[in-house]
Amino acid sequence: MEPGGCDAGPTVKAVAAVLPAGGSGERLGGATPKQFCTVQGRPLVSYTVRAVERVSWISDIIVVVSPENIETMKSIIEKYGHKRVTVTEGGITRHRSIFNGLKLFSENKFSNHLLQKPEVVVIHDAVRPFVEEDILLKVVMAAKEHGAAGAIRPLVSTVIASAADGCLDHSLERTKYRASEMPQAFLFDIIYQAYQQCTDYDLDYGTECLHLALKYCKTNAKLVEGTADLWKVTYKRDLYAAESIIKDSLSQQICIITDVKEAVVQVGFLLHESLRSQIKVETISISLSKRDNHLQNIFSGQCYNFVCINVHLNTSENASFSIDLEELTKMKKFAREVKRKNILVYGLLIQYKDYFPLQETVNSAAALTMALIKDRNPELTGQLVVA
Repeated sequence: MEPGGCDAGPTVKAVAAVLPAGGSGERLGGATPKQFCTVQGRPLVSYTVRAVERVSWISDIIVVVSPENIETMKSIIEKYGHKRVTVTEGGITRHRSIFNGLKLFSENKFSNHLLQKPEVVVIHDAVRPFVEEDILLKVVMAAKEHGAAGAIRPLVSTVIASAADGCLDHSLERTKYRASEMPQAFLFDIIYQAYQQCTDYDLDYGTECLHLALKYCKTNAKLVEGTADLWKVTYKRDLYAAESIIKDSLSQQICIITDVKEAVVQVGFLLHESLRSQIKVETISISLSKRDNHLQNIFSGQCYNFVCINVHLNTSENASFSIDLEELTKMKKFAREVKRKNILVYGLLIQYKDYFPLQETVNSAAALTMALIKDRNPELTGQLVVA
């Protein structure tokens, strides 16, 4: 296949991904399964799908969910505009769910059409939202060479075994062992054959996919050192940690939108220059009448991890606002629409009379802008703030 977003795309005919997302979230507590918990206004599973979706050389993404969550997952796919995603029904255990996902490429039982059978398939938990293209590429290339591969991390704590009386039996030498993480990748024929040969005991009580490839296909997986951000959201504290990381990520990019008037464009440029040393900044100058459709096209290709700032100008002698009601109404309407996709829009009013006060005001506006996007308070979206 052609290389995708990574400079060194995999020399593999086709790559697909299966994301098991059928867990009940018992360890997290609460009625909502962890994969559907909202983080910064968006379900956790959507972040994971988007992370995999950004990798252009992954042709198909299968999300496997419990029967009662099929429609919920489909609505998430539609709401956030995910592409190349197929939702299918999971089984009563993790292994049975993964097997159901793999069947979409070989059997017609679970779908009205067959997807292209990949050469390599990636398996990744839907509650590990911080996977990067680099580790996906490493496990895919290792799987092509060795038949199977998986990310690993050093053990944080020593593993011990207890005797029947509850006393210590023995402990493992921590330096000799590793924690198995996700993602994992396999030659499709190997992992599919392994699942076909599985006993019911393996399907019901097993958890390690690499072990199935070894047990049934004699395939020794290549172990790939993973990064620290491959952890799994399991407990409520993990959800809080994920929210903090995602919130920080969402505040790393901003889009400044100005009108086409020369004075306003100048203000937008100055604000851009003031912010660019702190975050990634894009500036767009566009007529208000053409703004909606143009911006919707821009947002459709993004990860929704930025805030748009409308820059307005007040050159009057008094303190009255020079923005008219029609423009405010359009901005608020637009803000409500894109808020559904986790994009927050604020209006910014800057007043000035000559250059030096303007620069000082722009610096103040930059500080205010940084505070807004770090806080990401959805209740302020569509509001006009004054610098």
